[in-house]
Amino acid sequence: MTTRLVLATRNAHKVGELRAILGAAGLDVELVGADAYPEIPDVKETGVTFAENALLKARALADATGLPAVADDSGLCVDVLGGAPGIFSARWAGKHGDDLANLDLLLAQLGDIDHPHRGAHFACAAALALPGGATRVTEGRLTGTLRHTPAGTGGFGYDPILEPDEGPDAFRGRTCAELTPEEKNSISHRGKAFRALTPHITELLA
Repeated sequence: MTTRLVLATRNAHKVGELRAILGAAGLDVELVGADAYPEIPDVKETGVTFAENALLKARALADATGLPAVADDSGLCVDVLGGAPGIFSARWAGKHGDDLANLDLLLAQLGDIDHPHRGAHFACAAALALPGGATRVTEGRLTGTLRHTPAGTGGFGYDPILEPDEGPDAFRGRTCAELTPEEKNSISHRGKAFRALTPHITELLA
């Protein structure tokens, strides 16, 4: 019997991304998003680290559904801003999830910073929680340099301004929003975190 696994997001893009990662790892699970349980309210992200927030969401969803749950928390960490926006990435401009406003504000704040000093990385923590209380957390990051202007229409969030330092030569000079979904998944912070989590999913669901 296939195990149902719930991902703590209502973002269809994230569900599809994780479904592809788990499928590539050969895991026989049925992955659904939190929108399959509309009666369950979203969890407030009160943690002060990506790992704490990911665990909060995974534990809450596992307790509410009685099913194994996974969650992630991720964001952009800018070197010259001391790691900000970090856990506040999704609400940097004040309203949660306003990607364009967040992007515009960050670019304005970095307007006078020259290219050699625009280093940054995407960070992600992925968490697995079982109804019985067992948990696992893994992390991943993608380093790069921030563009002065956005480029690309793929991805979401800050993808249009981060040019990865990683990956094959074909990725050079392109932002995360200019990569195909497959290219992005191969190097992304979320891809790394969830690929690291898959052995734990196999172990705990065995």
